[in-house]
Amino acid sequence: MLGALRRKVAIGGSSASVLGKAIRPGISTSRVSVNVGEEILLLLPRGVAHVRNFSHLILPGCSVGLAKTRDVFSSIQSETIMQKSCRAFSSGEGDLVDVVVPFMGESISDGTLATFLKTEPGDSVAADEPIAQIETDKVTIDVVSPQAGVIQEYVAKEGDTVEAGAKIAVISKSGEGVAPAAPAEKKSEKAASKPSPPAESVKEDKPKAKVEASPAAEKPKPPSSPPPKQTATEPVLPPKERERRVPMTRLRKRVATRLKDSQNTFAMLTTFNEVDMTNLMKLRSDYKDAFVEKHGVKLGFMSGFVKAAVSALQHQPIVNAVIDGDDIIYRDYVDISIAVGTPKGLVVPVVRDADKMNFAEIEKTINNLAKKANDGTISIDEMAGGSFTISNGGVYGSLLSTPIINPPQSAILGMHSIVSRPMVVGGNVVPRPMMYIALTYDHRLIDGREAVFFLRRIKDVVEDPRRLLLDV
Repeated sequence: MLGALRRKVAIGGSSASVLGKAIRPGISTSRVSVNVGEEILLLLPRGVAHVRNFSHLILPGCSVGLAKTRDVFSSIQSETIMQKSCRAFSSGEGDLVDVVVPFMGESISDGTLATFLKTEPGDSVAADEPIAQIETDKVTIDVVSPQAGVIQEYVAKEGDTVEAGAKIAVISKSGEGVAPAAPAEKKSEKAASKPSPPAESVKEDKPKAKVEASPAAEKPKPPSSPPPKQTATEPVLPPKERERRVPMTRLRKRVATRLKDSQNTFAMLTTFNEVDMTNLMKLRSDYKDAFVEKHGVKLGFMSGFVKAAVSALQHQPIVNAVIDGDDIIYRDYVDISIAVGTPKGLVVPVVRDADKMNFAEIEKTINNLAKKANDGTISIDEMAGGSFTISNGGVYGSLLSTPIINPPQSAILGMHSIVSRPMVVGGNVVPRPMMYIALTYDHRLIDGREAVFFLRRIKDVVEDPRRLLLDV
């Protein structure tokens, strides 16, 4: 019909007359425009493109029906768009939600999918419930479920390297179409329970094999060469079955790389001293109850050593500096890094602006950071930076050690266990609780004189905490 109309219009006939003849003879032009809208609705299955062509045919001389025709087109287009949008967000597709790897930090581009906390597809999860853990160079990050539902499938596998935004699982909000893991187990059980071939047939095959092999056995054997003489006894190695090969975690690989880079970069030298802990232990014993009652945290030795390190850094600012190319960067702030050993590896959270804190604030900050480190919830920002590090190996019973510098810092203080040793005090030999302390420093930047003075200042402040009050 549309083709006939186009041909008649092309010959020269008016659009109104052509339409009047084609659609319904004897009806006025205005009447035709109204009926055109009805005919357009009938043409809807053939496509919107044909309707647009049909509208151009009725434009000349049809001012009355133009508005109605436009209304028909607008309703057709809006209805078509609405149908498409409904199909795009239908219940079949909107029921599935992707679980993606979250943003892991400015300096971290990827991580290793360590483990799935939900082991089987079909397990139900709640909103914001962790379903997997990503190991990075610094921290372990939880991947949480964006919606409550049922795990439909896992896209990634444990041990895969994933980037931020990568999809690792699909969750069905309604739980429809999720295959449970039980049938797979039943199949494996059925496969395992299949009867083995009869033993008689196996026994029958063995004699045949012997009969067939008998002609070959009748051939004369070539003379065998004598075994080689063993000049030396070979070492007996343990069998491979008694060894286990386990891949390193990303955190362990990162720690290993940084420590080796530190050895290759710095000209490290360690100086030692010993501290009499009598006065600091007496101070702690006298005020520990009142300290807990007022501040809600126990008074430990770490706050005393942090305050002593702050005082020493202020007296020897070169220890707080760092080499950057051909320049020396002096830091006018004191951020103390505290080395914390966790089951997954060594982490170094930072106590920011330690020079502006009192004993209670330092103890609260250290306890909070240590708890986060052991729980695996510490963030990258809480470990970034730091101008000086304190490592307390005494909590593990270490008597003496040479700590390694934490780049890009220039020195590290090592604390050790407290041991009662005989000391000469006022000409008399008396037992004293003593601790060895060690300072490893970058000899390219820090001379021995500054290093010894730095360690001596820590010794003086710890042995007599009143120096902090008088600043002497």
